[in-house]
Amino acid sequence: MLSNLGTLYNEVETGGDSYHLTGKPISSLRHCTFSSQRLTTIPFQASTLILTKHYRYSLRPPRYYRGPLHPYQPPPPSAPNSREFIPGPFSLPRLQQTYTSTLAPDLLSLMYTHHPPGTIPGPSGQRLRGWDNSSPYHKNRPLRPPRGRPNLPLMRRPITFRNIPRLEKIVVHHVIRDPSKRDSSYLHVAGMVLQAITNVRAEIAMAKHDVSTFGIRKDQTAMAVKAELRGENMYCFLSKVVDVVMPRIKEYKGVSGGSGDGSGNLAFGLQSSAVGAFPEVEVNYDS
Repeated sequence: MLSNLGTLYNEVETGGDSYHLTGKPISSLRHCTFSSQRLTTIPFQASTLILTKHYRYSLRPPRYYRGPLHPYQPPPPSAPNSREFIPGPFSLPRLQQTYTSTLAPDLLSLMYTHHPPGTIPGPSGQRLRGWDNSSPYHKNRPLRPPRGRPNLPLMRRPITFRNIPRLEKIVVHHVIRDPSKRDSSYLHVAGMVLQAITNVRAEIAMAKHDVSTFGIRKDQTAMAVKAELRGENMYCFLSKVVDVVMPRIKEYKGVSGGSGDGSGNLAFGLQSSAVGAFPEVEVNYDS
C-alpha cells in the first residue's frame, strides 16, 4: 500500500519561496514533501516566520486583536490553535447530569402554563400607582410594597422550555469578626480555605461605610472574603455540600424553607465546625 502511494508523489524543488513539481517518482512516502506540494500555501506572519520552507508549521494566531479590518484575524475561541482555547469539558458533574435528565423535565411539567397560539395572555399585575385625587406625586410612582417586605417582588415570567428554573451562580462568603482588631494573616487563612473548598480564587470585600464605633473605615477595612462560582465549580461545590458536609453535621435540621426571598434566591449558612467536614480542609487536620 505504501509503495503504491509513494509512486503518486513527485520530488519537489524549491525556487525561492515557490514550489514546482519535477515529475520524478518517489520510492517512499514522505509527509513533509507531500505537505510542501500544496498548490496554495497557508498565509503566515512575517514576525512569526520560522526559517523553514514548511509554512504550515509557522502559522500562529496574532497575539493582539487589531480590529475586524485587519488582514490577520484570530481564530474563534473554539479552535484548538486559538490563544483563548480551553479544552473540555471532558465530563459533566453528577448533579448537572441529574438536573438535565430528571429535574428539568419534572420542573417543566409542574410549572408549565400552556397558551395556545393566537391567545392573548391575561393582564399583568399593577406595578405603578394611579391617580387617586390625593396627591399629584403619587401618580406613576411604584406601588407600596406588601407589609413585611422592603420592596416589590419581581414579576414572574411564564415558564416554558426556554426558561426552566436552574442554577446560575453560587456566592460563598465568610465574614470576619472584629475586622479592626485582626491582622492580615487571618484574612489570608480565610481566603486560602475558601479557595480550597470552592476551587475559585477568593476576593476581598471592603467596608462601604465608616463606623467609628468599631474602628471601621470605608474602602480600607476588610470585612469579608467571597468567591463567586459558576459552571462546573458551582455544581461540584453544591454536590459536595449536600452529599458530604450536611450528612456529617450532628442534629442538622436542614435548610429553612423561609430562607429564600421568593425571587429565586436561597441563602443558608454553616457553622465554623462544619467547615472541617470538607475533604480539602479535613485532610489538613491532625487525626
